[in-house]
Amino acid sequence: MPRIAESADVDERATIGEGTSIWHLAQVREDAVVGPGCNVGRGAYVGPGVRIGASCKLQNYALVYEPAVLEDGVFIGPAVVLTNDLYPRAVNPDGSLKSAHDWDAVGVTVRTGASIGARAVCIAPVTVGRWATVAAGSVVTSDVPDFALVAGVPARRLRWVGRSGVPLVDDGEGRWRCPATGETYTETDGLLSADAEG
Repeated sequence: MPRIAESADVDERATIGEGTSIWHLAQVREDAVVGPGCNVGRGAYVGPGVRIGASCKLQNYALVYEPAVLEDGVFIGPAVVLTNDLYPRAVNPDGSLKSAHDWDAVGVTVRTGASIGARAVCIAPVTVGRWATVAAGSVVTSDVPDFALVAGVPARRLRWVGRSGVPLVDDGEGRWRCPATGETYTETDGLLSADAEG
């Protein structure tokens, strides 16, 4: 059974996985899917039709706007925003208030194991790669490669990280090693891949 705080607003059309916790004042909208074993923190927002995989953590006041997709094991830090409007306006050119029919939502995709730090903003449409890390306060305006550590405004790659999140050590000739786990990685044409994928 999921654990849903009395003050949370979870639409009856949403699907909530086994063992998931939804905390005080969080809102999960219609047709959203939150997988098993997730944690949705206080005041977090999950938009209509958002897809969240297993074992994800949305920290307090994170805003995940539709049509975002979060794969398994994703971490979304406090007050992170995943946007959905490339050209935001409150009104149409004729001055009429925009409605849901006056724009096309675009989403952010966060791949397996990736982490997005506190108060970062991802400007849709972007993809954050597998096991990547977005530093706190960053603004992501372009796709983030697998295993990349990005930071800044706009976010740029600073280092490579492994599945543990620890920065990798350069062993030379395009070889990288995780000091925490001993896992090894190979860099080819500016992209990193794990040598022994699980």
